[in-house]
Amino acid sequence: MNLVLTGFMSVGKSVTGKILSEKLLKEFFDTDVLIEKKTGLSINAIFEKFGEKEFRHMESDIVKTLSQCDSSVISCGGGVVLNPLNIKILRSKGIIVNLYASPETIYERIKTDSTRPLLKQKNPLDEIKRLLELRKEIYADCDYAFNTDGLTPYQVASNILNIVTNC
Repeated sequence: MNLVLTGFMSVGKSVTGKILSEKLLKEFFDTDVLIEKKTGLSINAIFEKFGEKEFRHMESDIVKTLSQCDSSVISCGGGVVLNPLNIKILRSKGIIVNLYASPETIYERIKTDSTRPLLKQKNPLDEIKRLLELRKEIYADCDYAFNTDGLTPYQVASNILNIVTNC
């Protein structure tokens, strides 16, 4: 059974996922990192060169590949959930854990990060709020949800382990 982390950008999926994989002795995969390795381009460059639609196709291809895994920890890019088939595929062999944080926390975590293509806006906080509202129901389609506000990735991982190891 895989442990699949979903959630908006900068909620801690990648760092928490690495910690979980170490503690559970499972292989770790990050969909964004896999896309960057496959294309040789950053996510930002992919968005600029090919657009969001093509990036979402790449995400779905990676999800199909990862669906062959068993007993792994998978950190999904924030938009993986936008395609319902991705979640269906990931859920077929995994537990879906959504990590979330307040818009203000997310903004504080990324305000100096120029590599976030969806936030190249005049007011990134407003864009974060808009995207979170649009995705609220989609992110809610999970087995467990954990708020990462004010917590370290180790604390979040510990909270997740307390639940998933008792299942």
